[in-house]
Amino acid sequence: MNLEKYKGIIPAFYACYDDQGEISENRTKELCDYLFNKGVKGLYVGGSSGECIYHNLEERKATLKYVAEHVKGKLTLIAHVGAPSTRDSVILAKYAEELGYDAVSAIPPIYFKFSESSVYKYWTEIMDATNMPFIIYNIPQTTGFDLSINLFKKLLENKKVIGVKNSSMPVMDIERFKSTAGEDFIVFNGPDEQYVSGRVIGADSGIGGTYGAMPELFIKAEEFVSNGDFANARKIQHDINDIIVALCSLNGSMYSTIKEVLKLNGVTIGSVRGPLEPVSGEDLNKVAGIKALIDQTILKYKE
Repeated sequence: MNLEKYKGIIPAFYACYDDQGEISENRTKELCDYLFNKGVKGLYVGGSSGECIYHNLEERKATLKYVAEHVKGKLTLIAHVGAPSTRDSVILAKYAEELGYDAVSAIPPIYFKFSESSVYKYWTEIMDATNMPFIIYNIPQTTGFDLSINLFKKLLENKKVIGVKNSSMPVMDIERFKSTAGEDFIVFNGPDEQYVSGRVIGADSGIGGTYGAMPELFIKAEEFVSNGDFANARKIQHDINDIIVALCSLNGSMYSTIKEVLKLNGVTIGSVRGPLEPVSGEDLNKVAGIKALIDQTILKYKE
């Protein structure tokens, strides 16, 4: 399988709401256009950044549909189908296949503490439901489940497994997954704060929740890494991390802050769904400063 279409900057797509807080077709497509015009490689649709755990099945299907209708064939599309129940995950996987997504992905099941055998069965049932490539999503800090090398090796026996989106914080995990799976396999760096180190130690690509706020900077970081310009790669990662700290500095959810930044860029996609907290009050006045920081940093690395 040619895995080149999965290599590059792939933003985790944000939930797009109308003014009443419902999924908006027009705003979803507007965000697709914005990111496409920035030059990203693909979109990871329906994951954490998409507030998937706060959407019902029909809302998740709607987002998958609107994105596919608008940019299928233009961008690599990965559908995150992880849900609390295997049943709903399978429904979403089958729907993503109908829509023509390039691959599906899923976190482990959440809430209860699951054994490795339960998680293996969950992921395998999703894989068995379609003919699509599958990307494991390892994010132990939110799911409470940390993908072990033994389970990883067992999953690799299924030829549908083409990659792992690794969002655990130890960079070593990326190196271990890559060395275990080999070259014909995609390891996606998950933590945006360590994109450069993740790429250097073995990640082939990246999927991230802050990419949409500053796609230009991650595209430039990828350029530096690809060209072996590690001095500038370190510098831009430092500057990206300053921005991430700023995005997380307000009382509201980071995703709410990002959406307020996008609004100042002319892309209105609503706020966030509770219990995520919107930016409000005096914090709204600080968003312009965060946008200015992003703009200044983009200008700093512009050729």
